[in-house]
Amino acid sequence: MLKKKKLGKRKARKTRKLKSNVKESKRLRSKRKMKVQKEKIEKKSEETKPEEAFQEQKIGLKAELGEENLEKPVLGITVAKSKDFSEWYTQVIQKAEMIEYGPVSGCMVIRPYSYAIWEVVQSFLDKEFKKSGVQNAYFPLLIPESLFKKEQEHVKGFNPEVAWVTEHGDTKFDERLAIRPTSETIMYDSYKKWIRSYRDLPLRLNQWNNVVRWEFKHPVPFLRTREFLWQEGHTAFATREEAEKETIDILNIYARAYEELYAIPVLKGKKSESEKFAGAVYTNSIEIFMPNAKAIQGCTTHLLGQNFAKAFDISFLDKEGKKQFVWQNSWGFTTRSIGIMVAIHGDDKGLVLPPRIAPVQIVIVPILFSNKPTVNDRILELARDLKKELKTFRVELDERAEYNPGFKFNYWELKGVPLRIELGPKDLEKEHVVFVRRDTGVKENVPVKEIIVKTIKVLADIQDNLYHKAKKFLEESIVKTGSMHELKKAIESGKIAFAPWCGSADCEAKVKDEAGAKSINIPFGVQKVSENCVCGCGNKAEAQIYFARSY
Repeated sequence: MLKKKKLGKRKARKTRKLKSNVKESKRLRSKRKMKVQKEKIEKKSEETKPEEAFQEQKIGLKAELGEENLEKPVLGITVAKSKDFSEWYTQVIQKAEMIEYGPVSGCMVIRPYSYAIWEVVQSFLDKEFKKSGVQNAYFPLLIPESLFKKEQEHVKGFNPEVAWVTEHGDTKFDERLAIRPTSETIMYDSYKKWIRSYRDLPLRLNQWNNVVRWEFKHPVPFLRTREFLWQEGHTAFATREEAEKETIDILNIYARAYEELYAIPVLKGKKSESEKFAGAVYTNSIEIFMPNAKAIQGCTTHLLGQNFAKAFDISFLDKEGKKQFVWQNSWGFTTRSIGIMVAIHGDDKGLVLPPRIAPVQIVIVPILFSNKPTVNDRILELARDLKKELKTFRVELDERAEYNPGFKFNYWELKGVPLRIELGPKDLEKEHVVFVRRDTGVKENVPVKEIIVKTIKVLADIQDNLYHKAKKFLEESIVKTGSMHELKKAIESGKIAFAPWCGSADCEAKVKDEAGAKSINIPFGVQKVSENCVCGCGNKAEAQIYFARSY
């Protein structure tokens, strides 16, 4: 009887061991399968749009996480900015709750966190425009094709990007309607009715709206999208001198928005003939150099001259009673600037926001312990008092009980909040708090009595530090070149080539073909150069110009 019991026990142990081995073998096979699948997805994601890659990842993770856990995202950034900029950027803007991909490719949902940034910039620009005498207005979204085609150079430049409305319900329109890619044509149809005399000038209007440009290139949220938000200014003057002055004045306001709000240094200058706005006499631009070694256009002002005035018959009687055509400008600043800011300042932990545009400038995180309820109450009471004291700043108190302090630290770092204030039992005893800077990670004990003065100083220092760090990067990225060999070497090294150029479109095209770089702009205030053109054509250079890979 005893022998039978022992044999039964051995058999049971063997059965359990066998089951355990089978289970472990399945687990290892599943793990290997997931690893192979993950590698395939990562490889494919480099060739697909971010939204498509994201869907692929979700499908691939079903087996590993289970359907019920599929919508629980990993909080932190899982790739280094320096190793895979594209994937890093995509993760940051999604995990920091800035955007959501829309159902139409190239169109995004701007979430409240990033829209709050746009509101800060919008408020600054709107105030500066109004100080200079610009008024706001609004013009229709839909533009009749006959109006759109009035200025031929303009039409030629924009036609590939225009989305058309051709019917309503089951009824086709007699004339196609363009969804505005820009508003020159729809606005100038009204301008010709409003301007009759020199007394009606200048006419300076701005509108805040959305536009649609059906870009053929790979869309990237904020940086290159088919729909985006912007402001577009359209002005009319009696003289060319007045119009030219405004193009510089507005460009300087734009530069201040980048430098003073976004803490981003810029390159101001004039575009080449081949890169100017369709229909303009010339275009001035602000350019920014990104950490992925690409330049991007930040905003523009255009001297339209009298091209549109003649096409739309926008004329006036001058003081002598003679008919004259107006001189016109257009200028715009877009939500692309938000994406540029993300790219310039962000790090491997997520966003890094300059304090002046941060939706949340300060977050207070109480450090609580479950075995110290009385102390916890005192900590929370002080934390609430500090929030009230800091009411002149954009401040949040994170009282969420379901998350521990470590999670909260990571969460607010990911969202780029410039200053974190920590408050725990030991800080309570010593009557101080701990300041933690997002830009450097430096911690500092600050007496509670000094919190206002110290906050002002630290936030100002963060703003300055981000700007100077970005400026150092820009200055170190510009390489002066005198030959095509030097230019190619600079571009291959991920730099901006600053080169003498004869002004020829053929030489500009040669740089594009041989070095894969476009002209960016010709900086203002640079003296005439004595060297020959960088392309080796033998002609004397007319100007120094920036070349770089670009969006």
